[in-house]
Amino acid sequence: MALQPSLRPLIIAGSPNAPHTLDIFLDYVCPFSAKLSLAIDSVLRPLLGPGGRYDGKVKAIFRPQVQPWHASSTFVHEAGLAVARVAPESFWTFSLALFKQQGEYFDIPTSNLTPVQIRAKLADLVSQTIGEDKAAPFQDLLTLKSTPNGGVDVTDDLKYTIKFSRQNSIHVSPTVLWDGIVANEISSSWGEKEWSGFLEKKVLV
Repeated sequence: MALQPSLRPLIIAGSPNAPHTLDIFLDYVCPFSAKLSLAIDSVLRPLLGPGGRYDGKVKAIFRPQVQPWHASSTFVHEAGLAVARVAPESFWTFSLALFKQQGEYFDIPTSNLTPVQIRAKLADLVSQTIGEDKAAPFQDLLTLKSTPNGGVDVTDDLKYTIKFSRQNSIHVSPTVLWDGIVANEISSSWGEKEWSGFLEKKVLV
């Protein structure tokens, strides 16, 4: 599937030139997405990475899936896109940390926080996970500083990811596409056995 060049850090496993593509639509505040993120880290990244069985054959792309029924979903996905800019090599490291701490950004814990406070909390997570020196440029990208309704510096990236989901009729997370087609059989409960079986059937060359 296509990927805007500035979002190349969203290729979280495998070679960018691999012929097969897993598009994995995840929401940082979805428990099932968090579950799948652990399988991505422990199973898919080794299988698709250097020395893995499918190295050079399959790539996995993290597709941010903003779900507006979770009030903080927009803010956490802005954060991921900001990290992709200030520390592209650490995008997955930050994403995995955010998934592990997602409960702090659920509806009730954030219900009394302002957008500025939520972004400041996310900046603290950036500092803790990828370096204190990244927090200031991260916060700058998420600071409202244009027109009264102009968004932040990663708003265009956020629009791109949302438009991509909408045009492909992606409704919920997690949803996974294999070479552009929804693979309904893939589950957030899959482990090494299921993923290995799936890839063995799909990767024939």
